[in-house]
Amino acid sequence: MTDVVARIASGVADFDRSQWDACAGQNNPFISWDFLVALERSGSVGEGSGWQPLPIVIDGPDGQIAAASPAYGKSHSQGEYVFDHGWAEAWERAGGQYYPKIQIAAPFSPVPGPRLLLRDRTQAPALIAGIQMLVERNELSSAHATFIAPEEVPLFEAAGWLIREDSQYHWTNRGYGSFADFLTDLSSEKRKNIRKERARAVEGLEIVHLTGGDLTEAHWDIFWDFYQDTGARKWGQPYLTRAFFSILGETMADKILLILALRDGQPIAGALNLIGGDTLYGRYWGCSQDVPNLHFELCYYQAIDAAIARGLSKVEAGAQGGHKLARGYAPEPTFSAHFLPNAGFRRAVADFLVAEREGVQRDRLWLAERTPFRKGS
Repeated sequence: MTDVVARIASGVADFDRSQWDACAGQNNPFISWDFLVALERSGSVGEGSGWQPLPIVIDGPDGQIAAASPAYGKSHSQGEYVFDHGWAEAWERAGGQYYPKIQIAAPFSPVPGPRLLLRDRTQAPALIAGIQMLVERNELSSAHATFIAPEEVPLFEAAGWLIREDSQYHWTNRGYGSFADFLTDLSSEKRKNIRKERARAVEGLEIVHLTGGDLTEAHWDIFWDFYQDTGARKWGQPYLTRAFFSILGETMADKILLILALRDGQPIAGALNLIGGDTLYGRYWGCSQDVPNLHFELCYYQAIDAAIARGLSKVEAGAQGGHKLARGYAPEPTFSAHFLPNAGFRRAVADFLVAEREGVQRDRLWLAERTPFRKGS
């Protein structure tokens, strides 16, 4: 589409908040203006992070943003949760330069959701074409849209992007009125195991849920310590800065659910969730004391309690984690889309994805047969 006119900015903050959110919608907090700008203003993305904001927009005839995409120039493949290190190595062995690449994503957030933010759905092809032009005109290796919404798959496929499939574990609310109602759907053995696990995890502890005006800087100081500990063990260094949590608390407090475990009034562990339109998103966890099963309690069971209380349809508890299966979180497909302008590289990746997809689908079917739910429920 040679007549496409796409605007690229140095950050989402350069765009009008109301116009961006008119495209992003209200259901998924990770693509909202507030969340993406919190990443920018806190220095979690930007200079030195390997995530250079390059948001792309298409303007409508009314002069307002009709379509937008959270795009980033990436100098590495960290913080994406869709692993392409093998692709990078193969491209560079062939004499190419894989980085920088373009990443269409909610940074550090393996959360499925829209990556083509459309106030005007007819602008989807133009937006995708704008991303492709950014790659081609700068002679970059590739563009990658990760954790795209399932309904976006045919849009990217129509533009010739390759689709990659993986799985996550999600909990689905089947109209439960309480956690006890949820347990009735499980096999007797699993039901008993979860009750025992929960009782042991919270023995001697108080569990509190904080949101909105209940959140203070003192809470963020505490949670920052938890987050740093987990980040150091998982990634070597945390992705997010301390300032990010303060800004999030200032601008998105009503979208935050912080669950803390207290011993003698002092927090010893915490789990941070974001509240979407119909989904509770589990994001970060950390602790200062190692208590058996407390991670499962705060991140999975308390999240289910909170979702039921709020009438939410789902809990998405993050990437990976086969241990979620026994706790009522079932495997669901996730998707990413990949634009590789070099024909030979594209063919090689396409062949790899066919084999990978077959394995992923087999694994998901196998896992689905091993959920804790009663047969027929």
